Amino acid sequence: MFLPTTKKELQKLDWSELDVILVSGDTYIDTPYNGIAIVGKVLLDRGYRVGVIAQPDISNDDDITRLGEPKLFWGVSAGLVDSMVANYTATKKFRKQDDFTPGITNDRRPDRASIKYVNHIRKNFKNTVPIVLGGIEASLRRVAHYDYWSNKLRKSLLFDAKADILIYGMAEKSIVEVADALKSDSDYREIQGICYIAKEPKEGYIELPSFDLCKSDKKEFINAFHQFYNNNEPLISKGLCQLQDSRWLIQNPPQEYMDEEEIDRVYNFKYERDVHPYYKVQGEVKALQTIQFSVTTHHGCYGECNFCAISVHQGRTIRSRSQKSIVDEIDAFQKHKDFKGIINDVGGATANMYGYECNKKMKSGVCLDIACTSSTVCPALKPDHKPQIDMLKEIRELPHVKKVFVNSGIRYDLINEDKKYGQSYLKTLVDHHISGQMKVAPEHTEDKILKLMGKPNKETLTNFKQNFDNLNKKSGKKQFLTYYLIAAHPGSQMDDMRSLKNFANKELKLNPEQVQVFIPTPSTYSTLMYYTELDPWSRKPIFVEKDQSKKQEQKDIVTQKVSHNSYSKHSRYGKQQKR
Repeated sequence: MFLPTTKKELQKLDWSELDVILVSGDTYIDTPYNGIAIVGKVLLDRGYRVGVIAQPDISNDDDITRLGEPKLFWGVSAGLVDSMVANYTATKKFRKQDDFTPGITNDRRPDRASIKYVNHIRKNFKNTVPIVLGGIEASLRRVAHYDYWSNKLRKSLLFDAKADILIYGMAEKSIVEVADALKSDSDYREIQGICYIAKEPKEGYIELPSFDLCKSDKKEFINAFHQFYNNNEPLISKGLCQLQDSRWLIQNPPQEYMDEEEIDRVYNFKYERDVHPYYKVQGEVKALQTIQFSVTTHHGCYGECNFCAISVHQGRTIRSRSQKSIVDEIDAFQKHKDFKGIINDVGGATANMYGYECNKKMKSGVCLDIACTSSTVCPALKPDHKPQIDMLKEIRELPHVKKVFVNSGIRYDLINEDKKYGQSYLKTLVDHHISGQMKVAPEHTEDKILKLMGKPNKETLTNFKQNFDNLNKKSGKKQFLTYYLIAAHPGSQMDDMRSLKNFANKELKLNPEQVQVFIPTPSTYSTLMYYTELDPWSRKPIFVEKDQSKKQEQKDIVTQKVSHNSYSKHSRYGKQQKR
């Protein structure tokens, strides 16, 4: 069932009031790719009556008041993307389109949506029930953080929004515990995975440098970020507290991860896999094309790319669904009126992390002194693509499935490292699960930039490309690799982009097109570099391009068209530009 969005729907359900109202910056698509849909189903499964108000118009009171006031709490999320990232490009130009808005025109998600929604609720409901923040905007802005769009440090979103509770990370377990506590009128302040505001610091918790100290000293902000980052995993993390003005942000230790059975249960709920009718009549929702028949296989990512916030939000430990749960979900697609036999994606943050983890990490938690993957793959991690090979085979053999794509990110270093099944996995993708092109994300080619990004070296990429090309040649397929690249990442200068361009033309035999200018999103190491202009580990200065026109110039160097037959000419071009 769809969660109700109007009074009329409440009447049909014979509900006189709601326990929880969820407010979102995205339109309401009832799929397991939508955090609001998942949280709503989890609460519904526990007996709570839940309603949804998607993209409320904050210029009037009609939307936010149409379901009345909830009995237990309001749940507020900016959506699947931070609202400032959703609304602005890397060069701070307003985005005209929004794939999660009916009609596609970006005119319904306000800047700093979490703050605006909370203020709008409090304006219309005086002394209301607790307001709980969640989603990626809240998760990544839960402590003092650098905000690119105002170019300053900001306090925790909990302070700025004047909410009561903030749930960080994956919320499926914490949200139920919060609901149970509020229903029984018991103290919620011991629940793992939440933040709240207190008059005093909490005994036994790590005290981060204060907000004022972080503002006045960038090295103290680096100290605070290291402590914040290193306390995100359940097995090893302690609670945190941070003085912000005269009160304290209290961050309880992370919530325990769901096990396989718990994750399966979440994805076994019945989702309509469509836009709610109330919003569907308002226009096409472009995102539906991508997520309607896509399947999540696991949570988490240990890639730890320094520009990516997934590891902070979802965690660095992989939690996989059972193969049966995944296949059962796809088997049910045949009952959907819109299913044509095409599955758009089977994966997660990184598709080929499904089904295996480091044994040491599972027993003792993540290592703080070495990453699972960066320039090389940690020897303790034993990549094993057999579970995904088996899963994909079972899916494509389902009689109602015509084509299964793997469009999630692929870590080619993990494929190279898996000496037993890596080549078989790549062959499986080449033969069955891509169409014309396969996307990979080297992001750069220069060693000093790759090190700052936390990415594998370029030799890893060229080895993978050779294997990919050989497999395509043997199979008689004309398929290609496309490469996601980043311009103006901290440390990157014009000469670095020229070297990237030369490498792409000469070694990859292409003119890159998928190039984006680095966006300093909240709570990543790359954003920390951007703000402080320091290497967070050595504390040595690094170059950071902050001029918008020069950021664009870095991108233009890579994307300009150059004939593949004029490599020597292109090399001369690089020298001319330098002069």
